[in-house]
Amino acid sequence: MPFRQALAERLPLLRRYARALTGSQQSGDAYVRELLEAAVDDPALRDEIGIGRVALYRAFSRLWTRGHIEMVHQGEPAKRSGLESAAQWHLERIPPEHRQALLLTTLEDFSDRDAAEILGIEPEAVAALVARAITEIDAESATEVLIIEDEPLIAMQLEELVADLGHAVVATASTRSQAVEAFTRTSPGLVLADIQLADQSSGIDAVEDILKVAAVPIVFVTAYPERLLTGERPEPTYLVTKPFREDTLRAAISQALFFGSTRPLH
Repeated sequence: MPFRQALAERLPLLRRYARALTGSQQSGDAYVRELLEAAVDDPALRDEIGIGRVALYRAFSRLWTRGHIEMVHQGEPAKRSGLESAAQWHLERIPPEHRQALLLTTLEDFSDRDAAEILGIEPEAVAALVARAITEIDAESATEVLIIEDEPLIAMQLEELVADLGHAVVATASTRSQAVEAFTRTSPGLVLADIQLADQSSGIDAVEDILKVAAVPIVFVTAYPERLLTGERPEPTYLVTKPFREDTLRAAISQALFFGSTRPLH
């Protein structure tokens, strides 16, 4: 497969990973952009990231680790959004490798062996890092959850998963208007949202309405990720594709609550 075609297919996934890792679309995209700019000037790096998805993530991991260390020890410019400040504070509390291992094996669906190659560690160390990350993230406070989903069976599955994580579902909604009304009435600390709703209304529009009211964390759970990963406007940090694995959604929920906010879509 030609290099440009391969990169075009893998780039949206790398951007998703970078955003979840940093807790910010702006920061995640900045790291991806830095990697691509470095590849333009370095033929060896360009050849490496063209080998495959594991090699691409390995190169990104090296770049991010160096940048993260510099931010922690040298400090960043004072002008930083509240979300970015909170994200950096959390990153300093939890070892980077723990969260990388969790995201690589759940959100990005790499095997332990591939994740180990990306991180430059032994395969048997990956499971231990993931377990530590889950323990550290789940130590955060439980919250109330609004589920926006028009399929009753999926809504029930989401309710059970949320309850298993120690959170409480305060409302479910199957249309845009129901979602906005439920959010206004219950003020949840997290929203799980589908894109295509029962009356053909849009979950994206519902979320935009909600984010005008409050900067609540949003996790999209959808069979249509391409409607969000267009590159034409700001995109969500937390996106899980249907049919979803429960550990993947668990990781996304933990990450969203970990950073405590989500950037608006508009």
